[in-house]
Formats: sequence, C-alpha cells, structure tokens
Amino acid sequence: LDEIDTVAITATQEKEEKFISTIACKAAVKANMKLTKEEVDKLMEQLLILPNPFTCPHGRPTAIKMTKTDISEELKYIEKVSKINAGKNLKYNILTMGCQLNENDSEKICGMVEKMGYTKTDNILSADLVIYNTCCVRENAEEKLFGKLGEVKKLKEAKGTIIAIGGCMMQEKHIVDKIKKSYKYDVIFGTHTLHKFPKDLYNAIMESKKVTDILDIDGEIIEGLPIKREDNIRASVTIMNGCNNFCTYCIVPYVRGRERSRSPEDILKEVESLAKAGYKEITLLGQNVNSYMRVEREKGLAEGKIDSFAKLLREVSKIDGIEKIRFTSPHPKDFTDDVIDAIKDLDKVSKLVHLPLQSGSTSVLKAMNRVYTKEQYLNLVQKMKDKIPGVKFSADIIVGFPGETEEDFEDTLDVVRKVKFEQIFMFIYSRRVGTPADKMENQIPEEIKHKRFDRLKALYETQLAENNKEYVNTIQNLLVEGYSKTNSEFLTGRTDTNKVVIFEGDSSLIGKFVPVKIVSEHMWYLKGEIL
Repeated sequence: LDEIDTVAITATQEKEEKFISTIACKAAVKANMKLTKEEVDKLMEQLLILPNPFTCPHGRPTAIKMTKTDISEELKYIEKVSKINAGKNLKYNILTMGCQLNENDSEKICGMVEKMGYTKTDNILSADLVIYNTCCVRENAEEKLFGKLGEVKKLKEAKGTIIAIGGCMMQEKHIVDKIKKSYKYDVIFGTHTLHKFPKDLYNAIMESKKVTDILDIDGEIIEGLPIKREDNIRASVTIMNGCNNFCTYCIVPYVRGRERSRSPEDILKEVESLAKAGYKEITLLGQNVNSYMRVEREKGLAEGKIDSFAKLLREVSKIDGIEKIRFTSPHPKDFTDDVIDAIKDLDKVSKLVHLPLQSGSTSVLKAMNRVYTKEQYLNLVQKMKDKIPGVKFSADIIVGFPGETEEDFEDTLDVVRKVKFEQIFMFIYSRRVGTPADKMENQIPEEIKHKRFDRLKALYETQLAENNKEYVNTIQNLLVEGYSKTNSEFLTGRTDTNKVVIFEGDSSLIGKFVPVKIVSEHMWYLKGEIL
C-alpha cells in the first residue's frame, strides 16, 4: 500500500501530465501490484485517491504517514560551513517572493545561514551569498527572478558571489532548465529540500561545482531547523504543508505537494516558545488551514485529542502571553461549524475571516474546481455573521479566468456588494504552465481583464471608504508594532480586523496593547489617539 503513491507518480511522469485519469491510475496499480479489477476498485475506494478532480470530484488524495525526517546529518553541515567561514566577516542578501509561507521558509533559511557565519545585509553589492526564495503563483514572479539573475551576474563575475535559488519556482522543470541554460548560479534547491541547503552550500563551496537538489515527490515534515524571525512581536507558525484541492488555475499542489499536517505537539511547543520570548501575536499558516489533520484523521493516522483545526485553535488560545491569533488561508468548502464556533468563543482569535472567493460566478467556480457555488459562499458568510458578533471578511478574487463572461463578472461584483469586504486581494488571471486552466480555451483578452480589474478596484475602494467610517469614534485595542514606515512621527498598530492605525506615542509602548480612539479615517489607514 505504501507504494501506491510512487506508482501514481511514475504514471504521471510517464504521461508527462499533471493529472492522471482514474483508468490510467488503476491500470498502473494493477500492473505493478498484480491485483484483480475488483481488488483494485476496492483498494482505490479505501485509499480515497484523487487522481483527477474532474472524474472524481468527491474523492480525497491519499494520506501520508505523520513521520518526521531526521535532519541531524544535514545540520552537521551548518557547523562545517561555519568553520570554513570563520573570521571572514561574510554577508548574505535574501529576496523573498510570494506568500507568507515563503516568508516563513525564508526565516528558516536565514536561521541556517546566520549559524553558518553570514551576517544579513540589505546591500546586495556587499553580499558574499545571494539567495532568492521564489514564488510561482504568478507570471511576473518569473520575470522578476530572471531580471534579478541578470543583474547579479556581474556581481558573481566581479567577486565570486555565491548565488542560491530556492522556493516553489524551482519545482518547475521548465524554469530550472532555463536557469541552467541561461543564468549563473551555484545552488538550486526546492520546497522539499530546504533543510538540505547547508549541505548543498557546503558542496558548492568545497567542490566548486553547481548543485541542484530538488525532490519531485512530497517531502516529510521537517522539525528543528534554526529560524531567524523578522519581527520580535508578531510571528507566523506553519501548521501544515501542501494542498489537496487542485484548483485548475493553481500550481501550488504540484510545487508544495499534498497536505501534510505538523503534529499538534510541535505546533504548541513552537507557540509556547514564542510566548516565552515575548511574542504577542501569531498567525497560523497553511494552504488550507481548516483542513488541518483531515487527511490524517480520515486515514486513522491522527493521534491524540487535537485532530482538527478547531481543536488546535482552542489549544493555542490557552497559551499565556499570546494575545492575538490570526490564520490564513482557509477554504470555504472546509469551513465547518466547529471552526466557526471556535472563532466565536475565543477572544484571542481575530474576527477578521479571510474567506477566498476567487469568483462570484458559480459556472466559473466550477471551472476553477472550487467545489462551492455563489449561493453556498453567501450562505456561509451569513452563517458566520449570525454566529460571530462583529465578524468581518477579506477575500482573494481572480479577474479574467478563462471563459469568464460579462455576466460572470457581474456575479463577482454582486458578491462584493453584498459582503462588503474589509480587504480584497485582487489578481488578474495569469496562465501557469502545468495547470488545467492554461490549456483551457476562451482565454480572456488582456484589455478586457484589465478593464474588469479596474471596475472591481473602483467598487472596492468605494466600499472601503464606507467601511472605514464605521471605525470613527470607536475604541480599538491595538498591539503597538513600532513606528510607521511612512511617517516616523507616528506609532502604528492594527485593529482586530487588520486595519492599520497610526497614532502619536512613546517608543516604550512598542510590543504592548493599548486602547486607541479612532478620530479620523483615510483610504488605507485610520488615525487614532491613545486614551
């Protein structure tokens, strides 16, 4: 049974496709395991394999065991590189592209690099090691990376700067092939081999050769990596890796792998250590946080009492010192009542719910393989409004998905009008090689996509002004994050609903919660006074 995933992956590679039809997967299993057709059918049902969401929309990918990789050997290379670098005063520069999960990965990369004797610098010209942690969700990320690699070429030629490229984009073969053909580099590592970076760097230094270290199958849960956090007040904590949803526009399941949940014990241990270090706010991260432990639970691999996201939220909220809990991103189809109840019951949990919409059109949502309708989304919003006092919403919306008609786009605007989102992260659809949507007909012309984007943006900004007025004369309990990046005369913090607030105050307040009265509203921030 443990070989089923390998068989499926082999079938994928042989067909050079990202999806395997049910027939092809069954044939591969049958050929390799010598089972009868009846045995294969029964086995497939038990395993709940999802080889193709279009032929098996209610299935589930196979679970993987909750095992952890022993990284003691890899960590020894941190010490080896540190000895090589001793007394050299070396510096590194890192550029992180993409989501909060990438930012969290970069903190781990920085943790390892600094233990290897490098000091961080924002000046790439003085860097002895340059690291790019890449994102592949949008096409402009590729253009940005290739531009940066072109720029750093002269630096490498002048002083021998080591160039390391990691992250999601390195899981795409056509990108890696292009880098190898056209750009200078020393180390390429993927999302499943981040923990091996010290060893890869060591080999690149000692053998003066290029190293490519990419794993094309799901990596296991990695614990125990050093981490250098960017903030000393707020921190992100990854609770799971991968995604099983296979939205037709999204490359993430192919580059991050299938869902694997961290053990609740490791998560709670990390949060407790953050609380002891003085952190006040944490954000729980995952591609689909409210399916935490679902795969493990369905396969009987979940151990202990904490076997769901709702239960994890309740346990995290018990940790003294942590005063604010946020999470991202959930999926509407997995937003169960126990999670809604946890948000309602737990004062520490933010009442801003990020609820990705992507489109307001049921037909487009079906083409996206989102597994919910416009009506189901609106019903979920109403259910949360009925249960959670003061709940607010943010969303992701894609404009110009293949086949999107004017009527479809109007459905999206209709949902925006009804929900009145506090925040909308808007994206113009970008084709991604390897996704089903890339091969769809009826791609929308760029001119139409941009016009629709502008209309959505105009509607959102009108609503934003109306939403902001609701905060004037209210008292908000804010975590003081520091001085405003745009005006150093003001401190800054965020409301429970993630609104930026600026106000006058002393630096001694940084890291503390203070009551602030909102005195005026502006498009992208609120202004307040400390009580």
